[in-house]
Amino acid sequence: MSTSQEPKTLLIIDDEDNMRHMLTALLRKSGYRIDLAADGDEGLGKVKSTAYDYILCDIKMPRKDGMTFLKEARAFVESSTVIMMSAYGTIDMAVEAMKLGAYDFISKPFKPDEVYLSLKKAEERERLKKENIRLKERIQEISADFQFGNMIGNSRSMKTMFRLAEKVAQYDTTVLITGESGTGKELVARGIHFAGSRAAANMVPVNCGGIPESLLESELFGHVKGAFTGADRNKKGLFQEAHEGTIFLDEIGELPLSLQVKLLRVLQESEVRPVGGEKTRKVDVRVVAATAKDLEAEMRAGRFREDLFYRLNVLRIHLPPLRERTEDIPLLCRFFIDRFVKQLSKKIEGVSPGAMTLLMDHKWPGNVRELENMIERAVVLADKHIILPENFAIEFGIKRASNRMDDFFEGFSLKNARKIMEERLITRALEATGGNRTQAAKLLEISIPSLLSKMKAYDINL
Repeated sequence: MSTSQEPKTLLIIDDEDNMRHMLTALLRKSGYRIDLAADGDEGLGKVKSTAYDYILCDIKMPRKDGMTFLKEARAFVESSTVIMMSAYGTIDMAVEAMKLGAYDFISKPFKPDEVYLSLKKAEERERLKKENIRLKERIQEISADFQFGNMIGNSRSMKTMFRLAEKVAQYDTTVLITGESGTGKELVARGIHFAGSRAAANMVPVNCGGIPESLLESELFGHVKGAFTGADRNKKGLFQEAHEGTIFLDEIGELPLSLQVKLLRVLQESEVRPVGGEKTRKVDVRVVAATAKDLEAEMRAGRFREDLFYRLNVLRIHLPPLRERTEDIPLLCRFFIDRFVKQLSKKIEGVSPGAMTLLMDHKWPGNVRELENMIERAVVLADKHIILPENFAIEFGIKRASNRMDDFFEGFSLKNARKIMEERLITRALEATGGNRTQAAKLLEISIPSLLSKMKAYDINL
């Protein structure tokens, strides 16, 4: 019987009265709503006006046989599941029917259960198809929730940031992105650019702290020939390079005060004056700035202009540090592992519970960038199909276990070998966690009482 609330509709096309009546009696009891046709012509007329869930169609019929019906009805039965029947069936005929879009082929004479089971299989297939569609739609929804540009996260703070960034991307408003080093400020800036109306134009990144002060003005605004020693030609500045696109002023807090004044004028007037030039040049640029500094504190200290701050701080997006969104770590690990196994042609399935505990408890001073680098090293070092705590030996000071069995065991006693192994592993876990018994128990995947009991038994005092 159909599992949906509405009965499934079924069209039976067969020239034999007895066959139509038998199938009707059988399948009506199973909950199908039945319609009948005596040949292909009548069947074709019915499918043109009615959409059926299922069609049972005989092949050998007068006027219009089942194969001809299937060919001519193709455009009308795309959403229907068609099952062909014949007493003269061959493999070639079945193959041909499948090529024309039939789901199944039943040879006559058949047992009543054969038809019923074929229909049930078809129903299950349709259910799975619909479920797959729903899952794909859900995955797309989740991806939209978890991702903006090349950034991912499922924490509340990141989802809030994604929604804000998506809104901001639709307008040309100046944006200030704040957050610690390594949190992904440039990724957000790129996401804003490529999600907005300027995506087809350039996005020009500028590291305000990475260019010598003596060259920075020329880099930003350009210069004319002869403006200074070595200026042997006119040069466009980065603002002009970003015309009709986006300029990303990274580490804006490092911009010297002398240039802060000139940048303010550019933002106010939408024009630049090249070094040594007499004429200004109009630029149509969206400005996205980023900083790891506290600009309010920099203003109070006199290192950042108040008027420039308020010009930049129209819409602010703050990126939380990784230590404040540790629930994102498993998702980020999966993302980075997938990337690096492709690049390095290795087969790594994931992170062991013990290794994940180390990652979750780490303070992450370098934020997502630090995690990315750590995962890349672990993928390189991993000898198994899973990342283990020892693959983070450099980061967490974990000593790698010896591969020599003789280092662990003497003789052939399994009982003694187990004791030695347990003692070594417990000692290793405690050393790796700085003596933290809770973390060590997680690494060993045992309870804290069990750990304490074994430490007492083996006289371990770490």
